[in-house]
Amino acid sequence: MNAFLEELNNLSDMTTQSSIIEGFLAILLSFVLSLIITFVYQKTHKGARYAQSFIHTIIIMSIVVSIIMIVIGNNIAVAFGLVGAFSIIRFRSAMSDPKDIAFIFFGMAAGIASGLGFYLLAILFTITVSIIIYILHLSDYGGGQSVQKRMRVTIPENMHYEGVFEETFDRYLDHYTLTTVETTNLGTMYQLTYLITTKENVTDKEFIDAIRQLNANLKVSIGIANPDA
Repeated sequence: MNAFLEELNNLSDMTTQSSIIEGFLAILLSFVLSLIITFVYQKTHKGARYAQSFIHTIIIMSIVVSIIMIVIGNNIAVAFGLVGAFSIIRFRSAMSDPKDIAFIFFGMAAGIASGLGFYLLAILFTITVSIIIYILHLSDYGGGQSVQKRMRVTIPENMHYEGVFEETFDRYLDHYTLTTVETTNLGTMYQLTYLITTKENVTDKEFIDAIRQLNANLKVSIGIANPDA
């Protein structure tokens, strides 16, 4: 309590006032920069899962990190104490998109630069990296590679699947591998599982329609391949 009263008494000191103003500037700047970062994230996000809470997390983490850097300052003892305190934190939420991790570090870096008083560097860093991310998004850099998919085809029990789909596969696919054959529907049908890579400009619907003409119009499903599945 006495320490708190002493802090209140020191508010009239010019040095203390300057420190408080710098602290508010750092917090305000980290907030503005994190808004820019989250705006870029929303514009470049391509994943199926979008969470408003993740946007808020980036903003909150940026502000909190800037406050932490203000508290630490040049005090090595406080820095080691905070490291020990944060070492007990465990993040149990798995990231669906690896790029989300990069945006978290992006927000933290902006908060660190703001908290340490490198205001111009924080602004230039945020603007430069945001432009780079947006250019990568517009140019679709690295997006030309074919994605391996997992396809499951249901066929009647009396169909001999060897060689039935080969002509269609050669027409629509760059690569395919039969991985499993199993019975389904109480043994009245077979389910074939393939790892496939479609040719450029071939849509899933177009390929599925071609397969349905050969498997008696039974179920066909295509999804992203999961090595652990």
